[in-house]
Amino acid sequence: MFGLSTVTSLLCLATWLTGSSAAVQADKNSEMKAIPLRTHSLQPPYLDSDMASRWWDFGGDTIIRADSYVRLAADIPSQSGWIFSKIPLTATNWEIEFEFSISGKGNLHGDGFALWVTKERAQPGPVFGHADRFEGLGLFFDTYKNNRPGVVFPYVMAMLGDGKTTYDSAHDGKANELGGCSARGLRGSAVPSKAKLTYFQDQSLELQLQYKTADQWTQCFKVTADDGKGPIKMPNTAYLGFSAHTGELSDNFDIVNVDTKNLYSPVAGSGGRGAQGGPPNRNIGKGGNFKSGSQKSSGGWGWLFFKTIVFFMVVGGGYAGYTAYRTKQRREYRGF
Repeated sequence: MFGLSTVTSLLCLATWLTGSSAAVQADKNSEMKAIPLRTHSLQPPYLDSDMASRWWDFGGDTIIRADSYVRLAADIPSQSGWIFSKIPLTATNWEIEFEFSISGKGNLHGDGFALWVTKERAQPGPVFGHADRFEGLGLFFDTYKNNRPGVVFPYVMAMLGDGKTTYDSAHDGKANELGGCSARGLRGSAVPSKAKLTYFQDQSLELQLQYKTADQWTQCFKVTADDGKGPIKMPNTAYLGFSAHTGELSDNFDIVNVDTKNLYSPVAGSGGRGAQGGPPNRNIGKGGNFKSGSQKSSGGWGWLFFKTIVFFMVVGGGYAGYTAYRTKQRREYRGF
């Protein structure tokens, strides 16, 4: 027969089951999952034992200090350097978070550095150390103002290149800007400077910066396909890279680390976009497989129904046990 402690345990089990169901449901409704991409990440010591990198190539004036940074360009006039991934970035939705440093001796400084997700790979040129008329994404950290009245520098902006359009260097990219922001204090920041670039295929591109306060992100820009600029498309084959350039004025442009992740939604959309502007009408699993929303929904309801049945069975059993226990107590009392 059931004692009082047994009944209490059964009720606790019922409570746990309902709590577990809520926790599972909350996990299913989580916004995004991420898989680290080692092939497109970079941390000290940067180089393998043979003084080369398995996943990255570098060239130009780039200097690698194994315990500290990858210096794309030093505080010397007319420097230009780059580092590029050896294999394409194949993820359709991704996040690139990287720490960097802009520093120098003088009060006048230039020109800047850039992040690239482009069809072109390791092609030096005049646009922050990279080739012009590129196809893909350029994210520019511009530290020298040429001719852009009313804009505070350093200025950070993104450009989507079509392989034909020239970068508007005379006006600091004004004609090409997809999104951007002023970032006063980015150069020589007192806290580690970081940037987080998040992309969902054809749907959105967002940049967050951290340079004012540690662990505090500030949104620089977010553009979506609904902004009237059309789908935000990347080349089918695109490489991740960084480059920098100095002219008569100069600075140190360092990349400290890079953390790239493949993003996917564990919950399928039921028409329209997935979480945070993700791909519509599909669920991207860890293995790259796609599951329909109806399958996901059916599984969720079946699991909830099963837990409901178990819950009522536990409660009913507990009640029956408690009733039997009370009856036994009354009989023993009368017998006494």
